[in-house]
Amino acid sequence: MTQLARPRLLIIDELGYLPFEANAAHLFFQLVSRRYEKGLILITSNRSVGEWGSVFGDPVVATAILDRLLHHSTVITIRGDSYRLREKRRSGLLQKAGPALKTNENATA
Repeated sequence: MTQLARPRLLIIDELGYLPFEANAAHLFFQLVSRRYEKGLILITSNRSVGEWGSVFGDPVVATAILDRLLHHSTVITIRGDSYRLREKRRSGLLQKAGPALKTNENATA
C-alpha cells in the first residue's frame, strides 16, 4: 500500500475488467483515500461509473470511492469501436455485433 501511495501519478488500467473481491474493494478504497488530494490517479475502464457498485460488489464502497475520485477529476468518455480490432473489421474478418463481436464464418485466418 505504501509503494502505491508514493508515485505522483498512479495509472490503473482496465478497472472493472474483473469484479473485486470484498477485501480487494476495501483495499482499493484505502488506496484511493490515501492518495485523495495528494497524488494523481488515472483510471481506464470499460465500465461506466453507474456499474461500479457491481464491480466492487458493494454500492456503498463504490460510492465512497467515486466520491473521492470524482471530486477533482476530469472524466473523458470515449465511445466507439476498439482501435485494436479496426483493421480486422476493415478486412472483413470481424463484424460488429452489439457489445460482443461475431467472427465472420466465411473468413480464413
